[in-house]
Order: sequence, then C-alpha cells, then structure tokens
Amino acid sequence: MTTERSTPIEKYALLSDTRTAALVSEDGSIDWLCLPRFDSQAVFTALLGTEEHGHWLIDAPGARVTDRIYRGDSFVLETTWESDTGTAVVTDFMPMDPDNGRFECTDLLRQVRCTSGEIDIRTVLRLRFDYGQATPFYRYQVVDAERNIGEIRCVAGPDSVHVRGPYLTLNEETGAHLGNYTLSEGQTLEWVLTWFPSHRDAPPAPDYSQALAITQQAWENWASGSTYSGDYQEMVTRSLLVLRALTDSRTGGIVAAPTTSLPEEFGGERNWDYRYVWLRDSALAIEVLVEAGFTDRADGWRNWLLRAIAGDSKELRIMYGLRGERHLPEFELEHLPGYENSAPVRIGNGAAEQYQADVVGEVMIALETLRDAGIEEDEFSWDLQKSILDFQEHMFDVKDHGIWEMRSEPAYFTHGRAMMWAAFDRGVKAVEKHGLTGPVERWAQLRDRLRAEIMEKGWNEQLQSFTQTYGGTDVDASLLQLSQIGFLPYNDPHIIGTVARIEKTLIDDAGFLHRYPAGTGLDGIAGGEYPFLLCSFWLIEQYAHSGRLDDAREKMDRVCATSSDLGLLAEEYSTSYGRLAGNYPQAFSHLGLIRAAAAISHPESPLDPAATR
Repeated sequence: MTTERSTPIEKYALLSDTRTAALVSEDGSIDWLCLPRFDSQAVFTALLGTEEHGHWLIDAPGARVTDRIYRGDSFVLETTWESDTGTAVVTDFMPMDPDNGRFECTDLLRQVRCTSGEIDIRTVLRLRFDYGQATPFYRYQVVDAERNIGEIRCVAGPDSVHVRGPYLTLNEETGAHLGNYTLSEGQTLEWVLTWFPSHRDAPPAPDYSQALAITQQAWENWASGSTYSGDYQEMVTRSLLVLRALTDSRTGGIVAAPTTSLPEEFGGERNWDYRYVWLRDSALAIEVLVEAGFTDRADGWRNWLLRAIAGDSKELRIMYGLRGERHLPEFELEHLPGYENSAPVRIGNGAAEQYQADVVGEVMIALETLRDAGIEEDEFSWDLQKSILDFQEHMFDVKDHGIWEMRSEPAYFTHGRAMMWAAFDRGVKAVEKHGLTGPVERWAQLRDRLRAEIMEKGWNEQLQSFTQTYGGTDVDASLLQLSQIGFLPYNDPHIIGTVARIEKTLIDDAGFLHRYPAGTGLDGIAGGEYPFLLCSFWLIEQYAHSGRLDDAREKMDRVCATSSDLGLLAEEYSTSYGRLAGNYPQAFSHLGLIRAAAAISHPESPLDPAATR
C-alpha cells in the first residue's frame, strides 16, 4: 500500500504568504507549491508523485535534523541540521509585505547558516510546471561572479519563475539543478524563488534580512490581536494562525486546505481538491475568528461573500473559487500516482454542483456573529441575506447531499434540516434584536414548521436518538451541531440519547470519532475512511457543555496529540497507522480545536438555546 517515496503528512511544515502555501518536509524538501494562488497549478508536485514531478531539496548529507520550529507566532520555519563536524540552520519563509508593491509576484526565500564547525550542504531543484507535466525553458544569467551568484530564469506559458542564489548546475540526464557546498561557522547561502507573470518584466529580488524582519513582525502583530484566554493556549494560537494562513489576503476567501487529493484512506480513491472556499467551512472559521477578536478578517470574508453571491443568490453554490468563481469542474491527473498510490489525483471539485441544505444556516449564523460583535450591516449585505433566505424557502422541500457531500441519492438529512431551522431563526433574530426589516412572521412560521418536522421525522423513538436521515437508523457526527446552534440544550435528553448512540456506533477502539458509517457504499464512494478530527472536537465540545469535563479533557489531550510537531492538523487521523490523513493542514480541524478548547475553558457558558427560539 505504501511507497518508499512518501513522507508522512505530519512531517510537513506549512509556509504561507496568505496568497498561496508550500509544504516543506522534515528532510528539507519542498514537495508542494502552487503559484501564484492556492488553487493555481503546482510547480512542486512531488507530494502527489515523485521527485520527477518537481521539488526543491536543501539538506546536509550525512547529518540529522535535531530541531524544527516556527520562529515565535509566525510561519518562518527553522530546521537545525547536525553532523559530526558541524551544525547548520535552514530558514524557510514566504515574505509577507502588503505595502511593498510585490502583489504581482510571489517569493519564497531559503537560507542556510552554519552555526558551528563545518558542514556540507546540498541542494536539488526541479521546477516542473502544470503539476509536474511541463518542463520550463531555462535561461541563465550571472548576477555576481565574484560572489558566485547566478539566476535561473524559467518560463512556461503564462508563468515565469526566477531562482537567484549560489550557482546551481543543470544535470542534463535528470533535469535537476544541483549544488554542493561546504560551509564554515558564520557562512551563509541564500536563495530566492520569485514567480511573476511571464509577460511582465522580472521584479528585483527582495532583500533577505528586510523581508525576514517584516514577515516575522507581520505574523507576530496579527497573532497579538487574539483575545483568547484559556486552556490549550499554544495550540489555539497556532490554529488561529493556520486559519489566517489559509485566508487569501487579496480576496478574503478562506480555503479549506492548501492541498488536493491527500487521501482519506491510504491507497483509496477518496481524494478531493480542497483549495476552494466552502461557504460552510469559512463561515465556521469566521465564527471562531470573531470570538477570538479578529473582526477585521471577518469583515473581509463578508465582503468576499457579498461579491461571490451577488447576482447569484437564487442559485447559491456551496463553494466558490478564491475570486468567487462559480464553476470548478473536476478532472483527474492521470500522470500522477497519488500520495501513497492513492489515485486518482483530482483537480476541481464536482461537489460544487451539489445542493447542501445546511449552507444557508451556516452563513446566517456566521453573519449573526458579526452583527453581535458590532459589525454593522449595510443595505447591500442585509438585502443579500434576505435573498438567500428566499433561496432557502424556495428549496424548502428539496432533498440534498448533506454536509459530507454524499455522491449517492439525495435525502432529507436531519442536520441539514436543523441548519435550515437555524437560517430562519437567525433571520428572525436579526429583525428582533438588531432592528432590521424583513418578513419576520413568515420566517418564524417556517422555523417552527421545521422544528416540528425534525422532532417528528428526525427522531427515532426506539433508538432514542436523532438519525442521519429522516426514517433512517444510522447516526451522524454532524448531529452534535444541533446543540451548538441552539436547537436543543446540550443536556436535553434527545441530545444525550443521540450522543450515546454516536459513542456506541461511530467511535473506534482508540476513541476517535467517524463522521458516519463509511465503507458501506451508501455514500456512493468506494472504500472507507479514517476518523474525522473535527467530529472528535465536536464531541469534546458536547462533553464540556453537558457536565462531562473530565471526558472532554481526556479526549482533547488524545486528539491534540495527533498534531504534527509544529501543531498542524490534517483532516483525519488513522488510528491503525498512527498517522494523519487527508488534506493538510485543514481549516475544519483547526477551527474545531479552537471551539473545543474554548468549551473546556468555559464549560459554564454554552449558547443559550432559549435565546434562539
């Protein structure tokens, strides 16, 4: 099932400039980088294939990694290599400097500094455009002969990449640029990779020291704005930083993850492209960001939402591109074997064409959070919310594909119907609490109708549990959201009964929670999947708010222990392999961690359901 090439997902570090992201393995190889956007074609694609599909290695042959950290609250990565003769530190980062006019380009900087003795350094650079399919046209230029500095100019169609630094030699047989150096204490090597449109002139290379200082300060300044105070402080801060790293600084859109096709089952076909903006995921992210004091990011997301949905609210999509693109056609890259032979590798996402009934509710809850935080509505934003509630009413009796994007026949999902209840409920509250105008009596009628329907058709008296779908017998971890949205109190007998059945049927032997009974073929997808980390965080939240604080802490410690050494979480965790799985890092998992930590820190103050009815 596995291949020798694959690096465990948790061994990768994230670099981000809040426009795109790179993944750097523990052994110093950048195996994933899309330029210039999160959803652009990759120039380093070894993550989903082999080194031949593009990567950039800087290591110290014969040495070992003794430490790997982010500098403070940033995404400046420092990796320490130690050999028998010396020590070196590799510093990797993507500059953040919105005021320097470099938004037309993207930079990645790498420095090696010998800190003691003498050490050998190696670099291997394979630039391959179009997900490893296209070898660029190379040109070479001497920048500083005395200092042995050169520049490789690479062009392929609309893309141009320049790599400036110590000379690299092209190996004609392998197509890789190679460099070998010996450094003594105090000596450094520096490279900068810059992407820019091929029809534009090359920009000047950024100054390394200045870019590093500005980037470090930018991340630290942002993190200092957090108002979170409670347990798991360090992990919460890193999770907030991940959400910021996945938020496009130009558009305000929040991608679900910076990767595509990292498998939900090693060797399986549940491999999806997550480099887009799901309304649900980003709405949930905005809620936790606002609660942590980051209203500026929330306002940017609301503006993104208004632009994406404008003129389209009667055909609301569940996800959009970073600039609000509606169509994200799904296709397969047959030349890539996939991570650990998990094929196919998919680009685009066919789920964009689905109807998912919960989305309007998720958006309305997030926008209520903004209102309660003091962000005023304008006429445009409130009119749009009334419009998507009209869409919800129009779709009132339509079956959907559910929160987990089933590729089987649509159904009435209890969770989706409850989120529809929440959508109309928040519309009512917007009028009653904030003085906005709207058909409040009609919304209240639809809300109450949904409540009665859910209690009748979504509840199984014999099982003493809500069920995944009306008339079904399976449960679904998403039912844990019923108390989060205020449909019923956390300690209501209906919720407690549902939790008991979830514990009985969806928790594996290691204590991790599955989304639903996968592997049965009922979701329309072959194969199974590993426990979904967000679901375990939802259960922790439920425990904390229903008097099971010890259980909440025990499970929180267990789930947090799955994170990488840098505090990053993927979508899932395989308890049988003891490895992270799925796209990485995952916004869903990190926002779930933040909510769970807040629930443990403040178990006495859950959402008051009485206030929402």
